[in-house]
Amino acid sequence: KISDVRIMQIELPQEVRKSVYARMEKERFAVAQSIRSRGEEQAKKITSDADRQRDVILAEANRQAAEIRGAGDAAAAATYAKAYGQDPKFFEFYRSLDAYKQAFDQGGSTFVMNPASPFFRYFRAPSDASSKP
Repeated sequence: KISDVRIMQIELPQEVRKSVYARMEKERFAVAQSIRSRGEEQAKKITSDADRQRDVILAEANRQAAEIRGAGDAAAAATYAKAYGQDPKFFEFYRSLDAYKQAFDQGGSTFVMNPASPFFRYFRAPSDASSKP
């Protein structure tokens, strides 16, 4: 009487074994590729969300900056208007200094202008400056 039968080892023929291993390798490769694809998809989604958030934040910051610049320009204009009302000659002198600064900050010091031009009125001697506009 046989009471127990056990299979201890099964050996596949070499050709079958190679095809089994090749199939297993293809399945593992497909799983790995699927995981990589999902990861790349998630990375693209995260990147696009971050880019969108960056654009929103920059747009809001630019809007606020423009608002602040506008308020500063308005305050400066009001201050200039007030200064002009108090002492028009000083205001004219101050604005000329600003014009000189902007002209000389351009990097050159050569001007092709008539020396009698009102632009140079503060470069002349005090008696000449008061006699010409």
